[in-house]
Amino acid sequence: MTSLDKPAEPAEPSASGSSDDARAVTEAALFEAFGGLRGMVETVLPGLLFVTIYTIDQSLKTSAIAALAVSLVLVVVRLVRRDTVKHAFSGVFGVAFGVVFAMITGNAKDFYLPGMLYTLGLAVAYLVTTMAGVPLIGLILGPVFKENLSWRTRNPGRKKAYAKSSWAWGLILLAKCAILFPLYLWADTAQLGWVLVSLKIPPFLLAVWLTWVFLAKAPAPIDVFAELEAAEAAEKARKEGAAPAAAPEEPAHQGPARHRREA
Repeated sequence: MTSLDKPAEPAEPSASGSSDDARAVTEAALFEAFGGLRGMVETVLPGLLFVTIYTIDQSLKTSAIAALAVSLVLVVVRLVRRDTVKHAFSGVFGVAFGVVFAMITGNAKDFYLPGMLYTLGLAVAYLVTTMAGVPLIGLILGPVFKENLSWRTRNPGRKKAYAKSSWAWGLILLAKCAILFPLYLWADTAQLGWVLVSLKIPPFLLAVWLTWVFLAKAPAPIDVFAELEAAEAAEKARKEGAAPAAAPEEPAHQGPARHRREA
């Protein structure tokens, strides 16, 4: 798999549905959905800064302010560069919840608790939606692939790939929670923080890689937007071709003469 940070432009699948086309489309879509290397940095950096400062001086206030400040800086940088801000904004909200919660309880470990609960909820969502026949990863990536929900009824091969991917995401995140929640109860703030930071990237990369493997082998997505545009163009052409030619109007000055002839 090539770097997710600098993908090629999304390629349209060829008529033969070659594996190279499928891989290119899948890589580009995963990059757009998950943010690539930059998105991972924006996810890790605030927590890394928090645990580093807290390990040094044991100050909850200083650590929290530093983590929130760097999150805001990342958003400002994206706004200045006119880049997509969804990943940076999600980081700001996550850090803000953690800061508020830790300040209210006075327990530095609670800085990590909202993110841990979010991870657990996301794991459950992946598993439950897959069992319900609407795998969450398909809902996330469907618009990116321009297929929306067409995979549910028209593309069973892709639905199966989305189900496998969602199972992978759900189980990987559950395994991550199985490590973090006991540490939240037993370990101190610094120990929990360093383990959490170390578990940010590897499980994510594993889940993304498995998603790429499953989708690269799946049938090509159905571009419902292209189908809609083609249908609209065909309907317009049909109406234009079926419109009868307008009959020429009789000159107004011939009216009286015609009446005289008929009389």
